Amino acid sequence: MTAPASTPIFANRDVALYWCVRLCSMMAFQMLAVAVGWQVYELTDSALALGYVGLAGFLPAVLLVLVAGQVADRFDRRRVVQAGHVLEGLVALALALGCFQGWLDVTGIFVGVFVLGVGKSFAAPSLSALLPALVTPAELPQAVSVTSAAMQSAVILGPALGGFIYLAGPGAVYAVGGLLFAASVTLLGLIRRPPAPALPLTDDREASSVFAGIRYIRSQPVVLGAISLDLFAVLLGGATAILPIIARDLVHTGPIGLGFMRSAPAAGALAISFWLARRPIERQAGRVMFAGVAVFGLATIVLGLSTSFALSMLALLVLGAADMLSVVIRASLVQLETPDAYRGRVNAVNYLFIGASNQLGEFRSGVTAAWMGLVPSIVFGGVGTLVCVLLWMKWFPALAERDRLTGG
Repeated sequence: MTAPASTPIFANRDVALYWCVRLCSMMAFQMLAVAVGWQVYELTDSALALGYVGLAGFLPAVLLVLVAGQVADRFDRRRVVQAGHVLEGLVALALALGCFQGWLDVTGIFVGVFVLGVGKSFAAPSLSALLPALVTPAELPQAVSVTSAAMQSAVILGPALGGFIYLAGPGAVYAVGGLLFAASVTLLGLIRRPPAPALPLTDDREASSVFAGIRYIRSQPVVLGAISLDLFAVLLGGATAILPIIARDLVHTGPIGLGFMRSAPAAGALAISFWLARRPIERQAGRVMFAGVAVFGLATIVLGLSTSFALSMLALLVLGAADMLSVVIRASLVQLETPDAYRGRVNAVNYLFIGASNQLGEFRSGVTAAWMGLVPSIVFGGVGTLVCVLLWMKWFPALAERDRLTGG
C-alpha cells in the first residue's frame, strides 16, 4: 500500500487519487466561498454580514469536534469523507436551485454555509488522518507537501474560476461546486481501504474516550504549541472575509479581481509547496516555522496599508508562501507525533483549531472592520500575529528548538 522511499510519491496510486480528491473538494469549497462572499456583500453591503458568514461556517466545527474525531477513529475514513462530501455537494446544488428559482436570500445562504460546515467538520479530520495510512513515515513530509500543493492549486484555480463563472450568476458557481464534490466522492471510492486504526496496547476507556485527542495534545508540548500558534495567527491575521471590501473599496476592482486576490495567497503557497516537495526541511524546523508565521504577520500589515492592487497582490503572495511554510511543518509534526489510533481525534481538534479558525478569523475580521474600520482592523491582526510569535517562542521552547521533523 506504500510506495518505496526511492520511488516518486505519485507512483503510489492511492496518493495520486488522494491528491485528486484534495484538488476537487478544495476547488469546490473555494468557488463556493467566492460566490457566498460576493453575493452576501451585494445583498447586505455589510462587513458584519461577511463576518457572520465565517461564524456560520465555524459553529459546526465547535459543536461536532469530539463526535467527528471519534467517528474518524472508529469507521472507514474513506467512507466518512465520502459522506461529508455528499452532504456538501447536496448543499451546493440546493443553493444553485435557490438562485435559479429566485427564492434564495441571506438567511438561506447562512443556513447553507452552516450545513456545509457540518459536512466539512466530518470530512476534514478523516481526510487528514487518512494520508499517513497511505505512505511510510519517511514519505509523510513529502506527501504533505505534494497534497498541500493540490490544495493550493485549488485555492488558485477555484476563486479565479469562481469569479469568472459568477458573471453568469452565483447559481452557476454553486452548481459547478456541487459537481466537483461528486467527482471527489467517486475518486475516494477508488482508494484502497487502509488498515483500521489499531487501538493502543494499553487500551482502556480513557484511550478510547472522545476526549483522548484533547488529552494527548495537552501532553505533547510540540503538538500543542504548533496547533495553538497557528490558531491564534489565523484568528488574528486572517483577512479573507473582508477581501470583497478590500477589492471594492481599497483597490477598486470587481468579482474577477476578487477572484485573483483570493487566489494570490495560494499562488505563493503553491510555490513553497513545490519547493518543499523537492527540498524538505531537514534542520531547524521549529525556527523556520516561527519565521514563516512572523512573515505572515508582516505581510498582513502591508495588505492593510496598501491601496494598490499590485502591492496588495504581492502582499497576498508573500502571506500565502509564509503561511504554507509553517503549515507543512506543523502538519508533518502533528501527524508524525500522533499514533494512528488517535489521529482522527487529534485531527478533529486540529481542524477546529486550524481549519475552522479560518472561519472564526473571518468573523473577527468582519466585526473589527465594522467596529474600528477596515485598515486598522487588518493592521491590528498583523501586529497581533507578531506578538503571538514572540510569546509562543517563550512559552513553547521545545517547539522553537525542534531541529528535525522526524526523530525530535
